[in-house]
Amino acid sequence: MKMNNSDKWQVTGDRKPNAPGAMQSGHGSRVTGHIPAFTLIELLTVIAVIAVIAALIFPVAGAVKRQGFIHTAQAEMSQIETALERYHSAYGFYPPGSQQYGPLTNQLYYELVGTAVTNNGVNNYVTLDNSAMIPVASVPTAFGANVGGFMNCNKPNADESAPHAQNFLPGLKPNQIGTVSSYGVAISNLVTSVGGPDLNYLPLGAPDVNPWRYVYPGVNNPNSYDLWVQLRIAGKFYLICNWSSQVQINNGSVP
Repeated sequence: MKMNNSDKWQVTGDRKPNAPGAMQSGHGSRVTGHIPAFTLIELLTVIAVIAVIAALIFPVAGAVKRQGFIHTAQAEMSQIETALERYHSAYGFYPPGSQQYGPLTNQLYYELVGTAVTNNGVNNYVTLDNSAMIPVASVPTAFGANVGGFMNCNKPNADESAPHAQNFLPGLKPNQIGTVSSYGVAISNLVTSVGGPDLNYLPLGAPDVNPWRYVYPGVNNPNSYDLWVQLRIAGKFYLICNWSSQVQINNGSVP
């Protein structure tokens, strides 16, 4: 049986008019494929996998953040230790530490940054970086009766042979200085820039003021000094100190 030309397919493109997925002329319509949906079991499987991945990631992220706080505090301790050694080289001894009020409120900031006595009607100690001032008469009140003044100081009318005050911490950043009240006197402390870092850890009652503790002569280092800070991270206390290279989990026995 022969077919004439009118019985043949009339193809204007690569598809036949009635081929699946082709657009027909006139009243024809496009034929679309069926898109399969996820089954309930598949959705539950995906959710379970995501939960497992999250359970693995969150502890790792917390550990990385914790190590970041610790490494920052260790770097700042090294910075202070360098300044203390420079101070020792200049004066032959380390800065004195108040034994009356304990290691939290110490005069380490004033000793390492250096001070000068000014008189504008009242004698004041002003730090060489001009960031802090304290009346001379208020020093024993703030730091204890055994602290009558600062050693690293330019004193008025001093002999020319007297050593000039020096700033042994020129790279100190604003977030490494904290201001608190000690027996009614505003004082500046060397603090760690990471804060508590737990917000509810306030060793001196002020937000983000976590001071470097300092004792001289040291208890753990009898021939030099003790320098340490305590960090509270996710409820646990971590001790960064100069008498051990290892970070210690503190049980609260060290302030």
